[in-house]
Amino acid sequence: MSAADPEDQKIVTLARSSRARTGAAEGAAVRDTDGRTYAAATVALPSLQLTALQAAVAAAVSSGAPGLEAAAVVTASESVDEPSLAAVRDLAPGAHVLRADPAGTVLETLEKP
Repeated sequence: MSAADPEDQKIVTLARSSRARTGAAEGAAVRDTDGRTYAAATVALPSLQLTALQAAVAAAVSSGAPGLEAAAVVTASESVDEPSLAAVRDLAPGAHVLRADPAGTVLETLEKP
């Protein structure tokens, strides 16, 4: 499966780049309702632990994003963890979340619950 929408493919590419640049376990990106994008990688510090998707949502919120249209996470995991999904749903219950493998192939699209 691939992200057919070019805007969705863009956030997959941004997520993949964030992961590769930092060597993190995951990379993520979100697109807000104004079309702006925010990318982040897993944060694993002694005093702060965030999934990549939580970090991307935090970047969007701290920049004043009114909501999200879509999110993408690049991971070797077989699923998107619940805390990551919860962060997206807190800001945008209707946003879809793409799960892609490290090569950027979209494996799953999670729609609103």
